[in-house]
Amino acid sequence: MAPRKKRPDRPNLVFILPDRMRQDTMACYGNNWIQSPHLNRLAEQSFVFDHAYVTQPVCAPARASLLTGLYPPSAGMPRNRLVMPPDVQTVAQMVGDDHVTGYIGKWHLGDEIVKQRGFDHWVSSNDFWWPEYTDSENQERFSDYHQHVVESGYEPEQEHPGGRTFSQAQRASLPPQEQMASFLANRAADFIEANAENPFVLYVSTIEPHPPFSGPYNGMYDPATLPVDETFMQPPEDSSLFNRLRAELFADCVRDGISTSTEAGWRELRANYFGNVKLVDDMVGTILGALSSNGLDDSTIVVFTSEHGDMIGTHGMLEMRTPYEEAAKVPLLVRVPWLSEGGLSEGAQRVGGNFSQIDILPTLLELLGQPVGDHLQGESRAAVLEGAETLANNDVFIQHNGVGDRDLTDECDAWSMPQERVADLNFMNTLPWRSVVTADRWKLTLCAGDQGELYDLNSDPNETANLFDDPAQRDRIRTMAARLHLWQAENGDTAPLPDV
Repeated sequence: MAPRKKRPDRPNLVFILPDRMRQDTMACYGNNWIQSPHLNRLAEQSFVFDHAYVTQPVCAPARASLLTGLYPPSAGMPRNRLVMPPDVQTVAQMVGDDHVTGYIGKWHLGDEIVKQRGFDHWVSSNDFWWPEYTDSENQERFSDYHQHVVESGYEPEQEHPGGRTFSQAQRASLPPQEQMASFLANRAADFIEANAENPFVLYVSTIEPHPPFSGPYNGMYDPATLPVDETFMQPPEDSSLFNRLRAELFADCVRDGISTSTEAGWRELRANYFGNVKLVDDMVGTILGALSSNGLDDSTIVVFTSEHGDMIGTHGMLEMRTPYEEAAKVPLLVRVPWLSEGGLSEGAQRVGGNFSQIDILPTLLELLGQPVGDHLQGESRAAVLEGAETLANNDVFIQHNGVGDRDLTDECDAWSMPQERVADLNFMNTLPWRSVVTADRWKLTLCAGDQGELYDLNSDPNETANLFDDPAQRDRIRTMAARLHLWQAENGDTAPLPDV
């Protein structure tokens, strides 16, 4: 076995963040049919985390934790469509001035098109969240991606304060080279080349494989033969009311012109979703290629993870907003060249145990040789990558904060659920819940106004048997609830939880 390489004096970081990418979209997590050669190559060179969880399976809260090292309420981002408070610092404000910092792509934390929070270089890509811009004059501005697509000869069709922009459906209809992921990958490659002689921190965030459930790689996978999980189209029977109502809504709705009332429709949505994963794989290939061509492989940490997953038919649901594994557990690859035995050719190194995305930022700061601030709510796990510690005793905590969230029928073009049931669904979405996944792989979810959930992820990884009302589990539930209460006390979390 070849010796480890020496840690560079000033390493770089490239952080790649897609949206709604489930863990089972990757070969390293057991998918033996996915066509993702670039992600496969990255996984073979990386630490692959078996059980990595988001802090909250909702876009803005999850990414706030990734960028700030704070849980969503502490970062001022308990839900989507908010502006992160100005005093909340990001990773770009925590690294030294010798690092050039860049943010490329989806921001979703307010003022989308404005360079901010310590980043030296900014490339914007979304034009949908202009109502959250704090300067009204900026509401008429367009993103860099919009300008690129216009310059490529396409005519926008969706109303916008500045005129017209490209709708989600219109974007999805573009050829691969004009997709958001492709544009952002090319701009990331430009950044890497321009800063090859400087230490840098670069975050690249694309919207794919987020809906629309359509794209240029439709047809890559046959819907009729696409492998599906055990609970595909199987609504939960003894789960929380919130999850049961969600499954009721999605049992008969239309999304991107495709009906979920039939298995064929669900399969088409899922096949198109997996096709959009190829756009992410293409992006990863471009970014890895830029690092290699500029001689930066041995000096650059590469992280690949996702904001959260997407149910796409599992338990009969779409989107996220649930602690089910397919929404809350995500891929996590961390390539640290000097910690891989023999460099980048030795093969993937599995990391067992539970890992929370709250720990990503402090871990990366330590790997970069930067101070880890005392205000961070996670802790560095660099020692795990170095082989000095394990995650064997680690619990993780997941939350949902729904007050002020959107109407959940926004996920559908049309639906048959009666309006009074929709009202019930949206009300239940306002209730906060908290989950703990303990080191022995049990998951408890508590909500003050809803049915609790308890799953043994060892014997029931598909979460089909809710054991919350099993008298034999009373002591286990009390112990796990105590862990949740202690976590709340340590992190200033005030969400009400029921007595158990």
